[in-house]
Amino acid sequence: MKLEHCSLLSHNTFGIDVAARCFLEYNSAEELGRLIADRQITEPYLHIGSGSNLLFTKDYDGVILHSRIGGIEVIDETDESVWVRVGAGVVWDDFVAYCVAQGWYGAENLSIIPGEVGASAVQNIGAYGVEVKDLITVVETMNMRGEIVSYPVEACAYAYRDSLFKRSDMKDVFVIYVCFRLSKIERYTLNYGTILQELENHPNVTLEAVRQSIIAIRDSKLPDPHVVGNAGSFFMNPVVSRAQFESLHRQYPRMPFYEVGENKVKIPAGWMIDQCGWKGKALGAAAVHDKQALVLVNLGGATGADVIALSNAVRASVCEKFGIDIHPEVNIV
Repeated sequence: MKLEHCSLLSHNTFGIDVAARCFLEYNSAEELGRLIADRQITEPYLHIGSGSNLLFTKDYDGVILHSRIGGIEVIDETDESVWVRVGAGVVWDDFVAYCVAQGWYGAENLSIIPGEVGASAVQNIGAYGVEVKDLITVVETMNMRGEIVSYPVEACAYAYRDSLFKRSDMKDVFVIYVCFRLSKIERYTLNYGTILQELENHPNVTLEAVRQSIIAIRDSKLPDPHVVGNAGSFFMNPVVSRAQFESLHRQYPRMPFYEVGENKVKIPAGWMIDQCGWKGKALGAAAVHDKQALVLVNLGGATGADVIALSNAVRASVCEKFGIDIHPEVNIV
């Protein structure tokens, strides 16, 4: 599908009213290959998923690409594990729901994270003690020469909300399939946040109970982008040295934290933003969510510039109070 002068309002969950010069959507790797061969993809271009991690600041004078490659295929299995190949255009939570229904363990903590499978591998999405890199085995891609190149997980340079595919020199590489390994053996990651507390509402710990608990926790904190424009967590949680953390912890004994190796500590950015008094506060049509300070929202009619202005003000407050510069998780275009 090709659309000229296409509105992107329905292609970004922030609800920013901008347009693209051209919008191209493809249903298969073969169709993407034809678009490349026919030179339909011209500079500048940007490949998006569901737009759940994007902030557009203006109209995009170029080509927006979107994959609709579907399918969930079992490619190998043993008594303990199953390997599945999933199309980049599959909705991420549809895949998680499928895994839970099949009795496959590993993805349940990533329930209802918005977006698509291809973008999950680019962003290294994570929540409640699990990152998608823990499940990925291979990322299959096509480049602007029409070549299919597979990257084993070891080559993907995964880090916190980062990967090889986010680098500027990988702009001409498009994810077409992602391969995952799930467990058939019962195993959970529960010692994170309020999962154990929420599980008390269920008679037994099961895959479905964990999924429903994660959904309940997220629903209680995060606004529905169909109702209030947002891109989920706007900021990354900063990781600081143990020395810096200990200095801060002496000043703020109730500061929550998570150990990240021997000499690093992760501090929740939402907690620091809340301590700076921003929760529920607005600058124009952009605001900090009143239930989760990590989330910035569009109250209606906000522009990308409005959200950036709020982001900068919040970052300045956190830096002044805690000496930490928090960085956006959202991709700004």
